[in-house]
Amino acid sequence: MTMKLRRVGEMAFHVKTPSGHDVYQDSGEKVGGKDSAARPMELVLVALMGCTSMDVVSILRKMKVTDYEYYMEVESEKKDEHPKVFTKINLIYNFAGKNLPKDKIEKAVKLSQEKYCSVSAMLRETVELTYDINYEEK
Repeated sequence: MTMKLRRVGEMAFHVKTPSGHDVYQDSGEKVGGKDSAARPMELVLVALMGCTSMDVVSILRKMKVTDYEYYMEVESEKKDEHPKVFTKINLIYNFAGKNLPKDKIEKAVKLSQEKYCSVSAMLRETVELTYDINYEEK
């Protein structure tokens, strides 16, 4: 996979992904940016959440689980000194619905975290990566 990044502002950058999508990044005004786009470390968490969510939804669909609401949250901690890398990331999977099949949901999340999600696998090499599953009966 190859990509090209172009500077489009003081501290703003644009990338056209191989799948044809535009991604912008910028820094805050304190360091010379215009705060016009997400920060790179925010996008790392976005990638993680997207990767595992796509896995979980796909696995649940194969298990014939389709009637539920879903959203995800993330909590993270970073080092105070440079490089300010993540030291802890906790993913929070939230499911709502009637008679949720908790066994299938837990299996789908576990498969994503232990087998399928490439972003999780990569981050787990250097970060304490944990997860929780919350259920809301509707």
